[in-house]
Amino acid sequence: MEEQTINATDNATTTTTTKKSNVGLNIMIVLFALVLLGGIGLLVYPTFANWWNTMHASRAVAGYVETVKDMSADQKKDLLAQAHAYNEQLNTLPDRWHLTDEQMDQYNKTLDVSGTGIMGYITIPKLEVRLPIYHGTEDTVLQIAGGHLAGSSLPVGGKDTHTAISGHTGLPSAKLFTGLDSLKEGDTFAFHVLDDTYTYQVDQIRTVLPNEMRDLDFDPNQDYATLITCTPYGVNSHRLLVRGHRIPTPANADETPYDKADNQRTLIIAGIALAIVMFILWIIWLIVHRSRKRGRDAMTGAQVKHAGR
Repeated sequence: MEEQTINATDNATTTTTTKKSNVGLNIMIVLFALVLLGGIGLLVYPTFANWWNTMHASRAVAGYVETVKDMSADQKKDLLAQAHAYNEQLNTLPDRWHLTDEQMDQYNKTLDVSGTGIMGYITIPKLEVRLPIYHGTEDTVLQIAGGHLAGSSLPVGGKDTHTAISGHTGLPSAKLFTGLDSLKEGDTFAFHVLDDTYTYQVDQIRTVLPNEMRDLDFDPNQDYATLITCTPYGVNSHRLLVRGHRIPTPANADETPYDKADNQRTLIIAGIALAIVMFILWIIWLIVHRSRKRGRDAMTGAQVKHAGR
């Protein structure tokens, strides 16, 4: 009887020790898995975030195109006329770079095609970039799209106009205007507003201080557009201005694969997601397998010890 009691005590002690050992090992495995997943997350975040933002930008552009398709010819004509009228009165303002609240309200209502602030979209073939353009340059806009600089002309063309569009560079979460510094004189970009496309050819590239605005002045004989981004990367002390003058839009359709990068990112994200899921399943299997194995080993050891007595 006493021997049985001792054996039972030994078995209980062995089981308790085994459980503690299993718990400690499982905790170590889980911590290792969390650290590894965190590292993987840091590595894939830029790709995933860029894919996510690009997908939403593509949806915004597609939604804009559908909204325009559903509009009548008269509605489009009225919106375009209002935009041209707005541009004409910019030259009469005492300070177009510091609009009053009333003037800002008028600005935000003009060419607001869908009621979301989107006025069109921009394509930059060399960068394979296609982005929606929204009113204003608030950071909430620039994190996901191109922002139209209030005080500059709306992007509907015409002599004595100068449109300015801002975009971020070097964000880990979105491409946006990253690579704008690679544009050269002769490269082109285009604005797509309502049913029209306005194409511009780069003719001047300058780096200026943020408060230097003279390069955005009007020219009575020109139709200008300037793309703006911060420079240099990580410092952002200056502004890169890439100016273009209006040229006839090529008759041939733009065949730039703007969605190519989206498809590649989708495949990359899907592959990464699958790898993470497989890794998590492997960790779960490893924990369960080791727990069962140690449990069986402990029971076998206890039985052998009991038999020896």
